[in-house]
Amino acid sequence: MLFNLRVVVNVSWCCLALAAVMSTGCAETPAADVAASPASVTQDVAPSAVTEIARAKQAELAAIHQPTSRPDRIILTWAGDPARSQAVTWRTDPSVRTALAEIAVAGDNGQFVKRARQLKARTSSLTTDLATAHYHSVEFAALVPDTKYAYRVGDGSTWSEWFHFTTASTEPEPFSFIYFGDAQTEIKSLWSRVIREAATTAPRARFLIHAGDLVNNSTRDAEWGEWFQAGGWLNAMIPSMPTPGNHEYQSKPATGQTSSLTDFWRPQFTLPENSLEGLAETAYFIDFQGTRIISLNSNEKQAEQATWLDVILKDNPCRWTIITFHHPIYSATRLRDNAKLRAQWQPVFDHYRVDLVLQGHDHTYARSGLVDGQVAVAGGKNEAVGVTGRSETGGTVYVVSVSGPKMYDLEKPFRPQFQRVAEDVQLFQVISIDGGELRYEARTATGALYDGFTLRKRAGLPNEMIEQIPVTPQRLRPPRPPAIPAPPLPT
Repeated sequence: MLFNLRVVVNVSWCCLALAAVMSTGCAETPAADVAASPASVTQDVAPSAVTEIARAKQAELAAIHQPTSRPDRIILTWAGDPARSQAVTWRTDPSVRTALAEIAVAGDNGQFVKRARQLKARTSSLTTDLATAHYHSVEFAALVPDTKYAYRVGDGSTWSEWFHFTTASTEPEPFSFIYFGDAQTEIKSLWSRVIREAATTAPRARFLIHAGDLVNNSTRDAEWGEWFQAGGWLNAMIPSMPTPGNHEYQSKPATGQTSSLTDFWRPQFTLPENSLEGLAETAYFIDFQGTRIISLNSNEKQAEQATWLDVILKDNPCRWTIITFHHPIYSATRLRDNAKLRAQWQPVFDHYRVDLVLQGHDHTYARSGLVDGQVAVAGGKNEAVGVTGRSETGGTVYVVSVSGPKMYDLEKPFRPQFQRVAEDVQLFQVISIDGGELRYEARTATGALYDGFTLRKRAGLPNEMIEQIPVTPQRLRPPRPPAIPAPPLPT
C-alpha cells in the first residue's frame, strides 16, 4: 500500500527534516521550507522507505552521540555543602569499569598536578535508545571554603582536561547566578547561543538554575547529548541546579506507571538527597553564601512538599530565600492555571516571606511585583477565588521565563500581578546578591536588557522593591485579525 508524502530526493536533507520532527516530538517542518529545497519533489513512498530513513537517522544519531572511553557530558553539581564539597558526573562507554577523579588546589603553573589526590568514582549503567553507557560520579569532600580547585576525570590512562571550580565562602559574600526557563527544543541549534550569551554577560556567575524542561523527550539520548553539547565546558566549571519539568517525566507502561522521572536524571546529575522519600535529587536545597536556594518538584507529591518546605523554612539561617520549580504559581499562558499547586504552596511562601520564585513551563515571560496571598484582588480569567495580586506591604516576586525557541501566547488581559511580560523572546536572567540587596536582570538571547528590579532588605519591614524596567516597549505578538464569519448556508 502506498501513500502520498512530500519527500526530498537528497537523502541527507530528508534525514535532517525527519530528525527535526523526532527531536521536538510535535514540531513540523514548514511546507515553505520543503518547497524551498531545490531537490524537492512529491512522490509516492512506501512505508518501508520511511522506516529505512528513520533507521538511517537513528544510526546517524547513535554515531554522533556514541559514548567512548573518553569522558564526556561532564557536569558540576552539589550534593552537599557548597563551601566544603563539589560533585562531578560524567559519561563513558561500558569499557570503563573503574573511573577516577583527581583534584588539587589550582596553581599558577602546572606543578599543582603533583599535589593532586585521586578518588574512585561510583558507576552506574544506563541503556538508552542509542547505546549503553556508564555514568560516573565523585563528590569531592573536605574542601577549603572560598578556594579555587582544579580537577579532571578519567580512568587512569584516558583523562579529561583539567577544569576549575571555586568553593563557596562560609560568609554572605556577594555573588551572582544565572536562571534559565525551558530550553526544551532545538537545543543545539537555538538554545546553545542563549547559555553562551549568558556566560559572556555574567562570566563570574557561581551557578546555573534550570527551571525544568531541559529537553523535550527525556527518553531520547540525542536530546540530552545536545543539551550537554550546548553547555559544553561551562557545565564542567559552573555548577548546575536543575529542577525537573513535566518533560523530564516519562511513561513506563511495562511497570504500570503512567509517568515517572526519566531514567536519565539521577545517573547524570548528582544532587542533594535532603528531602522526602521518593523525591531524592528533584526536591532539595542548598545554602550558598547567605542564601537558601530550594528546588521543588511540581510534578508529584505537592502536598507532602508543602509540609517539608514548612520545616526547612522554619529553620532557615539565611537572609535570602529563593525557590525554583517548573509549573507556575501564577500562569502567564492562556488556558493554564495551577490552582491546586497555588493553594498548597503559596501560603507557605507567604508565611515565610520567600523573596523570589523562579519558574518555567509557560513558554512566555511574565514577572510580578511583590505578591502576598492575603491581599485580595478582583478575579478574572486564569484566576481562582481567593487568589491574590500585588501587595504594597511586601510579598514574593514570581517569574516565569523561557530560554528556548518554543513559544506560546500570553493570557490576555494580563494578570494584575505582572509588571513586565513578553512573547516570542528567548531570555536568560542574571540575579546578583550583595548583602541586603538583590538585583535582577532579564536579558534577551542577544544580551539586551529587557527587565529589571532591585529588592532591598529592611530591618523589621517587608522588602522594598525598586522597579528598573528599561524604557522599551513590551515584546508582544501582533493582534490576530478578527475571524471572518462563514457565509450562510444556502436555503
